[in-house]
This record gives sequence, structure tokens and C-alpha cells, in this order.
Amino acid sequence: MTAIRIEGDRKSAIETGRNRLMVAGALFVAAFGVIAVRMIDVSLIRMEEPAARRAADVRPSDGRADILDRNGALMATSVNAASLYANPRKIQDARRAARRLSDVLPDLDRTQVEKNLLLDRNFVWLRRHLTPRLKYEVNRLGIPGLDFQNETRRIYPLGGLAAHVVGFTDVDGRGLSGVESYFDKALRSRDGKLALSIDIRVQHALEHELRSAMDEYSAIGGAGIVMDADSGEILAMASLPDFDPHRVDRTSADSRFNRASLGVYEMGLTFKIFTVAMALELGTADLADRVDARKPLRIARFMIRDDHAQERWLSVPEVFTY
Repeated sequence: MTAIRIEGDRKSAIETGRNRLMVAGALFVAAFGVIAVRMIDVSLIRMEEPAARRAADVRPSDGRADILDRNGALMATSVNAASLYANPRKIQDARRAARRLSDVLPDLDRTQVEKNLLLDRNFVWLRRHLTPRLKYEVNRLGIPGLDFQNETRRIYPLGGLAAHVVGFTDVDGRGLSGVESYFDKALRSRDGKLALSIDIRVQHALEHELRSAMDEYSAIGGAGIVMDADSGEILAMASLPDFDPHRVDRTSADSRFNRASLGVYEMGLTFKIFTVAMALELGTADLADRVDARKPLRIARFMIRDDHAQERWLSVPEVFTY
């Protein structure tokens, strides 16, 4: 009886030890399984997530405030747009993919796209701000490794009208020129709309007259401002040649230059308007008076000459004209 009891105790201890080892082994397996799953998630799944999408978690995605004229006409707004990116590590045939993409998006540089698709990276931009039609065409290609990021695109419904006033933004929505640049912080933060003093009807008339004058006199540029003399508000400001704010990359620096606000010009003969007006207002001269313009005037050691001398007596209106 004693021997049987000892054997039973040993067997019970062995079974208990085996059970404990199995439980400990199961716990180790579970722990290493959790670690393995986490490593796969971090090293593979999360690395495939594009940097632009991760940045969207900390960056506002609702775009910029609208810009309106004084009557509520829309001058600038933001719309949703899809941007195309690729995971080069998933692209099986970079040359073929670049060729097919360039067929759908002709403005892409096929050679550069192929180089980008051969990079040892998980993310590379291919084309920002696609139209819904172009997104559909790219989707139809069915190329693994291509995907889209939802963004916002700045749209200018009036095109080049008042382009120098409104300005433009870069591809990431940062103001670079005009109102877009000066009020960049306000446009990013405000929920409402930004109304300008500009009246697009006056703006259109001003630009039309400037173009007509440039055509008539073969001018290389022109500028004009219409101001409310009582309030000082700018109703229209134009500088020609202008540009399309949607395709700033295709315009010259001369077209983007605002002659009305940035140009420095010698006023020249425009001052004679004030001189004659003051003379008439103060009674120093009368429209019937005549001035001796037969030869240049000498003031101290300086000689003042007319570029187009008439060399005769001139009436006050003729002085103003010549």
C-alpha cells in the first residue's frame, strides 16, 4: 500500500508540472504572437500608408474661405479633388505603367514617371488635383500600386479677370500672390467668406478698355485703377498682360507682374494737368492767354526744351496739348 501511494504522488506531481509547462508555453506563444502581429502592422501595413494621408490627421482638410466681390460674386473657392500617388514597391513593370499613365495624362513626363516608379520607396506623388474624369481614366488602367489622396483645389471661376488682385495659391493651398497671399492666414482660419471692395463689372470694363488701348497703340503693357474718391475703396485694379491663375506654371514673370501696385513710373506729362488746373483756378492764366514758345527757356544754367517744339506763340489749350 505504501509503494502504491508514493507512485501516485509522483504521477500527480508530474501531471501538475506538465500542465504548468503547457500553460506557460501557451502564454509565451500568445505573447510572441502579439509581438509578431504588431511588428507586421508597423513594418508592412503602416509603412504602406502614405505620408500625405498621415499628415491629414493633423492638418485641416476643409480648404480656404471663399473670396467674393462687393456684390457677392464668387472670385475664388475651394473644391474637392483627387491626387494620384504610387507605391513603387508594388509596381511590377515601371516602364509599362509609365507609358500607360502618360497616355491618360499627356502632360506627365514619361521618363520622369518611370524614374519615380523605380524608386525604393513606399510613396511618391505622380499628379496633384485630378478632375473626376481623369481619376476615372486612371482607375480604368487597373495598375496595382496606384492610389488617390483626397485634397482640395483652389478654383477661380472668373479665370484671368482680376487675376492680379485675387492672386493664386500653390498646390498645397498656400497663398503666393495678391489677396490670397496678403490674407493667407485669415483665409485659412475663417469659416465665412472674404468680401473685397472690387466690383467685377467695373473690373471687366476697365480691362476691356485697357486691351483696346493696347491694341490701338501696340503697347507692351497697361495698368489702371478705378477708385471711389469719397471712400478710397478700390473698385477695379487691372494690369495687362494678365494670366490664368489655374496655370501659373505656364505664364511668364512679366504676366504675373502687377504694374498697378508694383510698377514704378515717372509721372511725366500727367503733372501738367495739375499745373494748368492750378493756373486757371488761381487766375494766373486764362484759356485765351498766349505763351511765347518760340525758343527754349533758360533757368539759371539750365536750358528747358520741348521734345516736340512748335517754335511759335501758343494758347493755354495748345500749351496743354503740346
